[in-house]
Amino acid sequence: MSALHLRGIGLPDAAPIELWIVDGRITFEPVAGAETIVDAGWITPGLVDAHCHVGIRFGGGGGETVDGLIAQAQTERDAGVLLLRDAGSPVDTRFVDERADLPRIIRAGQHIAAPKRYIPGLPVDLDDESQLPAEVVRQARAGDGWVKLVGDWIDRSVGDLAPLWSDKILVEAIAAAHAEGAKVTAHVFAEDALPGLINAGIDCIEHGTGLTDETIEMMVAHGTALVPTLINIATFPGIADSATRYPIYAAHMRDLHSRRHRTIGAAHEAGIPIYAGTDAGGSILHGRIADEVAELQIAGMSSHDALGAACWDARTWLGGSGLVEGAPADLVVFDEDPRGNTAVLAKPAHVVLRGNVIAR
Repeated sequence: MSALHLRGIGLPDAAPIELWIVDGRITFEPVAGAETIVDAGWITPGLVDAHCHVGIRFGGGGGETVDGLIAQAQTERDAGVLLLRDAGSPVDTRFVDERADLPRIIRAGQHIAAPKRYIPGLPVDLDDESQLPAEVVRQARAGDGWVKLVGDWIDRSVGDLAPLWSDKILVEAIAAAHAEGAKVTAHVFAEDALPGLINAGIDCIEHGTGLTDETIEMMVAHGTALVPTLINIATFPGIADSATRYPIYAAHMRDLHSRRHRTIGAAHEAGIPIYAGTDAGGSILHGRIADEVAELQIAGMSSHDALGAACWDARTWLGGSGLVEGAPADLVVFDEDPRGNTAVLAKPAHVVLRGNVIAR
């Protein structure tokens, strides 16, 4: 493989940068004869989607075909997303790791839920919550350091969102995951499931639309991260419209939607670490990280921090590398400053994955 050369403005520092790529890795030592592929532009580490589902069929639950999930991964790659945290998938995507042309994936195994308390075809359903610690261990060993719980979902017996698990079993289950060296995250829309999850030591909350001043303080105290998936939350009114049999639930979903930006803004102001995730898969198309970054800005994050939540900060959180000596050459180039400009962020000029320039 011949050496490549790039020159431009590097983010997050917004300072001039010049780098070379040799054997798929970044170096700042000049390489004679390297091919210059970028002489001016804005260079960032590869983008991150911290809540993405490669392998869920679009338009309805269940697993995607091999060809379909490859297309999903390619769509993310072409949008500049080169690191995915797959927050639950019903199919085995490990073969993707052998594909040098597809993004790197950090997996959370399969969702864990109770019968009839999540989207059919996606989770492992447990008949008794006493099974949760053992299942968490199984999913920790099947994933890449993450486990995904369904924390709340509609309970048709009460006609509203309700927690799936007791506080006691959450303590046992999250401790079991941590003993395996895995972190735990949970799908949570509403208010009631949050205290038990946070006090049990959960590492991350997905969505978080039911956060209150009290649970925001709890997350700060515990160091719990948040991935809001705001473009997914935009679908709440449609969900409510389809739930005419459950008026309390429908009203609750509309209320959560109406205050979504205030809620996430308050979490950001309090100092909760926030990362960008689209919840792509199922009802959200892949390749929309730019839209999620724009939503984070509406919620009150600066353009720099909102992009960081989908790039350098998210990579650090997930154990990825930035534009540093010896790091894997996963990077994206934009013709203009992508901070605060969704149109620019959505259309990378160049994508480099494992040192290879991706033709799109």
